[in-house]
Amino acid sequence: MSGVWLPASPCTPRACAAHDGPARHPLPAAALLLAGCLLTLAGVLGAPLALLLRQRHREWLVRGWAHGVVRAFGVRTRIAGQPAASGGGPGALVVANHVSWLDIPLVAAVCPGRMLAKSDIRGWPLLGPLAALGGTLFVERERLRALPGTVDAIASALRGGARVVVFPEGSTWCGRGSGGPFRPAAFQAAIDAGAAVQPVRIRYLGAAAGAAAFVGEDPLAASLWRVVRAAGLTAEIHVLPRIPADGRTGRRALARLAQSTVASDSANLPPESVHH
Repeated sequence: MSGVWLPASPCTPRACAAHDGPARHPLPAAALLLAGCLLTLAGVLGAPLALLLRQRHREWLVRGWAHGVVRAFGVRTRIAGQPAASGGGPGALVVANHVSWLDIPLVAAVCPGRMLAKSDIRGWPLLGPLAALGGTLFVERERLRALPGTVDAIASALRGGARVVVFPEGSTWCGRGSGGPFRPAAFQAAIDAGAAVQPVRIRYLGAAAGAAAFVGEDPLAASLWRVVRAAGLTAEIHVLPRIPADGRTGRRALARLAQSTVASDSANLPPESVHH
């Protein structure tokens, strides 16, 4: 389990989080910001009730809510592919590249599951309480000794049939380059649990794409405002074929395979892609 536990991205707000496209007037942008925050707050307040629902109904509700949050912030979505139906046995480790805080509701809109997140997200307004109520697995990245316990917790959730969502780059990247390497620790959990890996690719399109980047020391409030001002911002989510995880494939090889699958995904969408 050795290796870099505190990944760093070279991306910075000044260099990467630029909005070069058309901008909304501040008044409609403020209305979108209010709508997005209110819908997020509704998710926080409604999470305890959602936990009382059956899994199928809860996933349907989470998908609808997550998609609504993205649209409320003024972002259009384009989706390709569907995750495999869940059944008996282990769940799936959902892995995706990481560009923005928007990635979280985007993945939840297609593959809802328990998120793996850094521990300081607990303190975020609105999103922190919602993450905790939604069963997020928090990891203390500053403590290398905590890593084996985190792997065990992920493996336990997978054995119980849950989806666990991980951004294995460990930090956000602006999306203009190849991104960071996928860290292998979470893939060990998939091997231990005998769970499949579900790769997902996220892209932000158009002249407004840079507005989505949430990198470096960028304040959350500044990123929220940049997103709602960016007219025409579109997020594209590809759900790619599952990769089986077993003892014959080591965690590092499995991480590299998942990374190359996400990185080499074709930009051409299949006919069943939908626009929202």
